[in-house]
Amino acid sequence: MRIVADVNVLISGLLWLGPSHTILQLAEEQKLSLCLSPSISDELCQVLDRQKFLKRIRMCGSSSEELIAGLYKFTILFPDKDIPNVVKDDPDDNKIISCAIACDAQYIVTGDPHLLNVKRYGTITIVTPRKFLTILYHP
Repeated sequence: MRIVADVNVLISGLLWLGPSHTILQLAEEQKLSLCLSPSISDELCQVLDRQKFLKRIRMCGSSSEELIAGLYKFTILFPDKDIPNVVKDDPDDNKIISCAIACDAQYIVTGDPHLLNVKRYGTITIVTPRKFLTILYHP
């Protein structure tokens, strides 16, 4: 199963325990395929370097570079494609849908209300981390 996780899910999974962390563990264990694009990766790097995350990153005994390098070990990178204008309220979120199309993902996992309001795009279902785990473990 291929999924695309929004940056908020990636950061939550890298820095805290909970559903997002479980999803990253499943990807690391190759129980699902986590897909990224260069634009998602760029946003992740920018957000992880924000002051508000630096203390938490240090508490994890790591650096943002180490966290990202670790994440890249178990993700599949797909090139950025033309971005459909699906998320009207926050066009920047369209890159998540674009990546999901490029990698033929079944799910987008996000906490972003703009993406969650879309609910579905073609064959791609958009859900929260908790809902994704419920679907995965109780189909």
